[in-house]
Amino acid sequence: MMKMNLSHLAVLALLLGLSAQDNSLAQAQEDGVQTKKPYRLDITSRILEANKGISQNLVEGDIALSKKRNGMKCWNNYCKWRKSYNGLVEVPYSLSDYFFDSEKAIIRKAMESFHQKTCVRFVPHLGQSDYLSIESELGCWSTIGRDGGKQVVSLSMYGCLAHGIVQHELLHALGFHHEHARSDRDQYVRINWENVPSANVFNFNKMDTNNLNTPYDYSSIMHYGRTAFTSAFGANTITPIPDPSVPIGQREDMSYIDILRINRLYGCNI
Repeated sequence: MMKMNLSHLAVLALLLGLSAQDNSLAQAQEDGVQTKKPYRLDITSRILEANKGISQNLVEGDIALSKKRNGMKCWNNYCKWRKSYNGLVEVPYSLSDYFFDSEKAIIRKAMESFHQKTCVRFVPHLGQSDYLSIESELGCWSTIGRDGGKQVVSLSMYGCLAHGIVQHELLHALGFHHEHARSDRDQYVRINWENVPSANVFNFNKMDTNNLNTPYDYSSIMHYGRTAFTSAFGANTITPIPDPSVPIGQREDMSYIDILRINRLYGCNI
């Protein structure tokens, strides 16, 4: 029997309310009433919505600060998962029993996409000292890279169990930051500071990233959506330049450059 606390029940009630609104839209269309096309949240907006009100200390919306090292930067490859003698990078993981089988299947399918295109292999935890403990905590979040010991990746059953979101959090766990935080981002996007609340300015700090000689990727599964942390619904906080119409914040699958970076970071012979 799945256990629920009051926070889980509150989120469930919210989701039921949203479902009822969707049904109302459908009924209105059937009755011939003109309605607007339902607004679809981009991947970052979905993550931020799922993370509202949680107590976990997060930066950039879904990155948990490490308790085992200072800052966010990894030195001397400490944060990389180790490559085995067979050339594969094995990342042990465990799945919480709170997940239904169907939810576990979503997570494993997202992992399989790494297996098909990179040398990373998510393998069952069988006593290895460093491993990912994938749990249904409140919200969607992860630390950056290998943190040492048991390392929680939260994929709440209320908003986080989608293919792209699972990939997004696993990419954090492999060592990747958000694309908008790249050291060279100001050449490719404009941050509209006037639309960013002062309490959220730190979420747009640039990081001293290793870009692995890859181009800026508007289509990355790690890119923020254009209204992330906005001060008003619909106001853009990120605008691509020079072409402001370029789509960002896609939620479907890892991009070609996401996959290229994994293979370069981990020296995959693919």
